[in-house]
Amino acid sequence: MTGIQLNGVTKRYGETEVITGLDLNIHEGEFLVFLGPSGCGKSTLLRMIAGLEAVSEGQISIGGREVTHLPPARRDVAMVFQHYALYPHMTVYDNMAFGLRNSGVVASEINRRITEAARMLELDALLTRRPAQLSGGQRQRVAIGRAVVKEPEAFLFDEPLSNLDAALRTRTRVELARIHRRLSSTMVFVTHDQIEAMTLATRIVVMNRGRIEQIGAPLDIYRRPATRFVAGFIGAPAMNFIDVEPAGENGGRLRVRLPVDNVVIPTTIAAGRLPPGQLTLGIRAEHVVIDAAGALNGRAEFIERLGDRSLAHVSLASNQLIVIEIPREYELQPGDPLRMNLDAAHLHLFDANGSAHHGG
Repeated sequence: MTGIQLNGVTKRYGETEVITGLDLNIHEGEFLVFLGPSGCGKSTLLRMIAGLEAVSEGQISIGGREVTHLPPARRDVAMVFQHYALYPHMTVYDNMAFGLRNSGVVASEINRRITEAARMLELDALLTRRPAQLSGGQRQRVAIGRAVVKEPEAFLFDEPLSNLDAALRTRTRVELARIHRRLSSTMVFVTHDQIEAMTLATRIVVMNRGRIEQIGAPLDIYRRPATRFVAGFIGAPAMNFIDVEPAGENGGRLRVRLPVDNVVIPTTIAAGRLPPGQLTLGIRAEHVVIDAAGALNGRAEFIERLGDRSLAHVSLASNQLIVIEIPREYELQPGDPLRMNLDAAHLHLFDANGSAHHGG
């Protein structure tokens, strides 16, 4: 196992800076996920770790060895791409063996590694087939197997599940988690899919515009987002945001006033902690409580019935839409009025700079 360190890593294309002075310590044996929207710099960062992109400034070390200017072949990492990059004229066995043969690994060792990897990835019966004879999921497993047989210091995955359908993505996520547990290897994974990040990661690095917004365990990021960007990006549906203003305090805890129905909401956030300026309240769908005696009025506009749960898009008096989770036993139809309360224990406040403030 090995860790990866990035110190002041910057990437420029001409005058355009896409990664800005980034510092990151990837721990030995962890499954770290770079998560963010398209264009945030996550794939560029992974390619710099792999040696496929030059570093404009800063330093990259793998296993305590500086590799900033080393070519990919000398970094002892294995990369799995979104597009499988298999040789179409070679069998599965030969695709997995190709890199090892070029590295001078003896035939008996190649056979041992491929046999073990094929058994782990359930490729035993496919070793004599060519890529055209495989499904998308099978091709991706071959690409993963080709990385596994290298026995690298670290695995790098660049959106490897993007080309798979929903069922195959789920199965492949399970396989990747199983491989990580079995090998205990350092794995770095790039995705824009928060479900992949939440289910696979030991830690998530949320990126935005070439910078790190937050680093943390999946549930920590979900429950205590550091910024409004993170709060809006993590979670499905996205967090609801409502502009509010301070409304005094109660027992040292801040109260805020919603522009809707002149409702005052208590929070668990200490008064005096927030800087002056605009405030935005954030709350997730599952923390809006339908209550016949609730202070907040709304009208159901659209219902999403998802099988395991249902979501309602609700318009407030200000015509702002929020999304709430409907209890299983609650019958709600488009056009129905309803009253709601916001769970004070799960409110988030964001200041004018987008920084989050939590209670507790």
